[in-house]
Amino acid sequence: MKVQAGLLAVVLAGSLAACGSGGDGAGDADTAAQARGPITVWYSNNAEEVAWGKQMVAAWNAEHADQKVTAQEIPTGKSSEEVIGAAITAGNAPCLIFNTSPASVSQFQKQGGLVPLDASYIEERSGDVAQQYKSADGKYYQLPWKSNPVMIFYNKKIFAKAGITDPSLKTYDEFLAASRKVVASKAAKFAIYPAPSNEFYQSWFDFYPLYAAESGGKQLVADGKATFASDEGKKVAQFWRTMYADKLASPEKYTGDAFVDGTAAMAVVGPWAIATYKGKVDWGVVPVPTSSGKPANEIHTFSDAKNVAMYSACKNRGTASDVLKFATSKDQDGKFLAATGQMPLRKDVASTFADYFAKNPDYKTFADQASRTVEVPNVPNSITIWQTFRDAYSKSVIFGQEDTGSALDGAAQKVDQLAKQS
Repeated sequence: MKVQAGLLAVVLAGSLAACGSGGDGAGDADTAAQARGPITVWYSNNAEEVAWGKQMVAAWNAEHADQKVTAQEIPTGKSSEEVIGAAITAGNAPCLIFNTSPASVSQFQKQGGLVPLDASYIEERSGDVAQQYKSADGKYYQLPWKSNPVMIFYNKKIFAKAGITDPSLKTYDEFLAASRKVVASKAAKFAIYPAPSNEFYQSWFDFYPLYAAESGGKQLVADGKATFASDEGKKVAQFWRTMYADKLASPEKYTGDAFVDGTAAMAVVGPWAIATYKGKVDWGVVPVPTSSGKPANEIHTFSDAKNVAMYSACKNRGTASDVLKFATSKDQDGKFLAATGQMPLRKDVASTFADYFAKNPDYKTFADQASRTVEVPNVPNSITIWQTFRDAYSKSVIFGQEDTGSALDGAAQKVDQLAKQS
């Protein structure tokens, strides 16, 4: 699974028999909310998630012959936002998608494509973190499902080749010093290689994790205003600018996996990657750095979450609601964790699944980090806001064509205007 696989993977599959046309009136919606019968769901095409999805559906169907779930992998495609938006307009979206990007929720909600979910169940399952997923009207149109809290992976062999046997990467100064040793020793061509391309979501894997850590858990937008032009945001931007200016990171696009290939000594990524790196990289992992070197138990990071949403074309929403709760029960969350290594977005993951983490200690650090994650803000024009930020970041931080502080100030003014629009 690639980091952005869930975001890019959804495409429009034809009309789905279990889901009728959208745009129903209030009466029809009330009827649908109680109706039970067959439904269709989509899940990710990641191999581990496919295996989990198949067993989940089989377990449900074995007990509900009159409410059969038909599931399919999400076919590969260009853009989930465009395709799901088209499905909402056409009225043929599935009842549930187990891979809904939080950044897209405000757009889909505006289209009338989503159904509000059971708030009490969501808050009981996820605890305080659920508040980040609430929409402006106070309702939940997404169930916080799974996260991949991003941290810094480092290649132990490359670090040893550079003369670093016990790396300290807590502060920006330490991170830069280690990066310079790696590059100067030619142990690797670059210290780290975040994607330098301009897609709106790329900032989730360079700026945003470090900003979450530096700011103590702030989102990009809060209370209708941009937060990133703060001192904390400018420190993060300047840190990354130094990485690029000193050729410790590259502004050129890389077509493979620079960390696996040994081109870069570090990567910003979540626990899904552990299975990918097995047998390929002798890795260690640490929290993302901060300017002052905060202790690990105070570090926040980006969640890289994918959630579950119910789509308004669904006729049998009573069944869909039941399936949603079945698929995110403690039992199924445990099976999902075991199958994928991704963190269920529920309270006390580390203690709830203590046996799993005892047997799989590589994942324990991520379970702790999962309790301190920051999501993309659930605000109108979310994707446009992220693209506005990325444009300024690319120009100033990656390519050095503008002062980083001035670029963030200018982007913040534009974002403030976008955040006010409904």
